[in-house]
Amino acid sequence: MHLLRTYLASTAVGLALVLGACSQQASGPSPQQLQAQADAAKAEKDLNTYRELLRINNDAMAVTMGKSIVEHFPDSAAATEVQQTLPEIEKRYRENSEKNRLAALWQYQVAPMAGGTQSTATILNSQPVTGERVKLVLRRHTKWGENVFLFGSGKGFVCGKACTLKVTVDGKLHRVKAFAPPTGEPALMMSDDKGFLKLLSGAQKVEIEVSPASSKQPETLVYEVGGFDPSRWSQLDKRKK
Repeated sequence: MHLLRTYLASTAVGLALVLGACSQQASGPSPQQLQAQADAAKAEKDLNTYRELLRINNDAMAVTMGKSIVEHFPDSAAATEVQQTLPEIEKRYRENSEKNRLAALWQYQVAPMAGGTQSTATILNSQPVTGERVKLVLRRHTKWGENVFLFGSGKGFVCGKACTLKVTVDGKLHRVKAFAPPTGEPALMMSDDKGFLKLLSGAQKVEIEVSPASSKQPETLVYEVGGFDPSRWSQLDKRKK
């Protein structure tokens, strides 16, 4: 009888172990394993999207997707692959974005003006960011020729028949002669138009110190001119009426 009880007890223990093992197998992967599988699938899907964005040269979306992969799946094979190309793509995207921003600061127009035709390239000062905005204008006119001037509003600038402006081009100071138009417009005309255009060629930043007539206090107008496209400032036939 004792042997029988021992046998039955041993059998019960063994059966319990078997049932426990079967129960674990039947329950499937753990939540952690399931999450890891889902993450791997998502990382692979996002990686395929990143590859396609690179193929079609969509740098903006590629940078966004690449950063997301590296942030959310840092230890994945997808992140490793992305990090091989992302720095270069991000650098190119930043450079192109800045180039496009600077180009968009300029406005180009060809239109009838005072019995002739004028072609203008204009840009507003980036600084100061408050107060009166002042245009830097490059103008070609079929009668008046080529001019460079500042055009504001209100009372214009302190200058008179002649004055000398401090003009800093990419950190280098120049002294540029100018004059106020005798017809009273709120403008400052550059005396040496060709000389100013030469300073502008290839420049990134032009700073012009002026004294608005309203305040009579000097202030520096900053122009981010690096996006200027000379080909868009149209040449005009001087004989055109």
